[in-house]
Amino acid sequence: MKKLVFTVSLVVIIFAFSVELTGWGFWGHQRINQKAVYCLPQPLLQFYKANIDFITKHAVDPDMRRYADPEEAPRHYIDLDRYGDHPFDSLPHNWKDAIAKIGEDTLKAHGIVPYHIQIMLYRLTNAFKEKNEYKILKYSAEIGHYIGDAHVPLHCTRNYNGQLTGQHGIHGFWESRIPELMGDNYNYLIGRSLYIDNPNAFIWQTLSESYAAKDSVLFLEALLNKQFDADKKYSYEIKGRQVIKVYSKEYSQAYNHLLNGMVERRMRKAIIMTASFWYTAWVNAGMPMLKVGNNDGVLQAEIADSINLSQSSKVSTIFLKGHDD
Repeated sequence: MKKLVFTVSLVVIIFAFSVELTGWGFWGHQRINQKAVYCLPQPLLQFYKANIDFITKHAVDPDMRRYADPEEAPRHYIDLDRYGDHPFDSLPHNWKDAIAKIGEDTLKAHGIVPYHIQIMLYRLTNAFKEKNEYKILKYSAEIGHYIGDAHVPLHCTRNYNGQLTGQHGIHGFWESRIPELMGDNYNYLIGRSLYIDNPNAFIWQTLSESYAAKDSVLFLEALLNKQFDADKKYSYEIKGRQVIKVYSKEYSQAYNHLLNGMVERRMRKAIIMTASFWYTAWVNAGMPMLKVGNNDGVLQAEIADSINLSQSSKVSTIFLKGHDD
């Protein structure tokens, strides 16, 4: 058992240092899944808390697949501003209707995160029906990742990294640098998960909120950049064996102040939505009783999956498209 634990831990460590993570970053995605566990009611809380290390650790698996699976990248975002001035009216919210109107190739070219969250909810519900513990944990961890991505304003626009407005780097600034610096002081007393009657509508409402915030994300950073001393905007930090250029703490704090806590609010909403989708899948599956205890089978499946992901990541790193930094 100790050898198994060491093996899977080693694989995860290799992942962590061999790829550049996107979305909320390594820290943010893991924090969202971890805190979502504590929003669950019994008996789900008991099951998820017993497996919280798995749920936390595997929150970043979808980002790791981006480097090996050509189908993965579009699942993390949607460029809503490619669908006209009123994208929520012109873009069908159902996958089959969207394919019929837009075409699958075009949809994938511009991102499909809302549709993929629906797919993941379906998979998680079936996993609960089967009482397949490994699939429950795997799909729970991964749907949390995509839900987290849907809460990021820059995952809703083709100007996802400020490349169209001379703000290259704002993507990681908003969703990684700020929460890593300030996330330990966020308020994680969020409340209990809710049953979602209409998950599809809930997903699109979430994207509507993210999309509405994108202009503020870009405008406020541009405003701050004009007012801030250029020589104080960046600093250098040691990460691992590298010295990297980062947005300074002073600049980050000033930007966070202008955003009026937006990053924290979006993270809190991602947490409660993740927990609510876990809970909804469980209820829709008939609220099956789940055992808490010996998880050798889960660990064996985890190791096999992690090794496959590690090997496929080494085969190719050329599949990144769309929101690739």
